[in-house]
This record gives sequence, C-alpha cells and structure tokens, in this order.
Amino acid sequence: MRDNAKSGALTEVTLFILLSLYEPRHGYAIMKFVEEQTGGRLILGAGSLYGALNSLEKKGLIRLLGEDTERRKQYRITAGGQRIVEGELARLRAVTQTAAAIVERHRPHREAEAAGEASAETAPGGGQTGAVISAGWEAAGI
Repeated sequence: MRDNAKSGALTEVTLFILLSLYEPRHGYAIMKFVEEQTGGRLILGAGSLYGALNSLEKKGLIRLLGEDTERRKQYRITAGGQRIVEGELARLRAVTQTAAAIVERHRPHREAEAAGEASAETAPGGGQTGAVISAGWEAAGI
C-alpha cells in the first residue's frame, strides 16, 4: 500500500478498501466488494489485502471488531478513516475539475487542429499523411 503521505493522496486500492469498511466486513467480503464496485478492474489477492489491513489498522484508519461465528476477522472504518476518505474525495473532485477546465479550454484548439487535418487529407499529396494521422487519432480513441 503506497499512499502519498505528503499530499494525502490514497491509492485506488486503499480508497476502495476503506469504502468497503463503512460496513463491517471480513477479508473475503472486502475482496468481493472491491471487485464488484470496480467492475473487476481491481482484484485483490489475500496477501495484498491482509498487508493493507494491517497497515490501515496501525494507522488507526480501521479497527478490528473481532471474529464472527466462523472465526473470520471483521473490520470497520474508524472516524479518522472516514475523514481521510472525505479528504480524498475532495482532492479527487479538485483534480477532475482542474482537468476538465484544461480540456475544455483547449477544446477549440483541438477542433481547429482536427479541421486542419481534414483539409490536409484532401490536399494534393496529403491523403496518405492525413490517413496516418487519422489512424493515430482512432488508435488513441480520439
């Protein structure tokens, strides 16, 4: 679990582990929660999860509630952990707002470039270059 202590940024895995513990859960239930909530994008192995749980517990972000009837350790997020999650959400909102503003500010520039590329495709000798550029944009999903 490599979180940036200086900026307060959490890894995506840490954030989802903390989110999973807004309700008491044991290890396997945490792994399933993370996998389901991320559509399978994040899949935790037991070793990684239990290392992260130990670290989060030492930092006071989660606490061990005890064992359930099947001897599985149950964890829950602490008030301090909830503050960390709320701070991370605020940080992520600021990041996405800044990124969206930059993209929006440069949208007319990108559209002008696209129009220039379209005219290059129809210019004499520009067809092959335009096709290569268009293929590049398509490959990049643009």
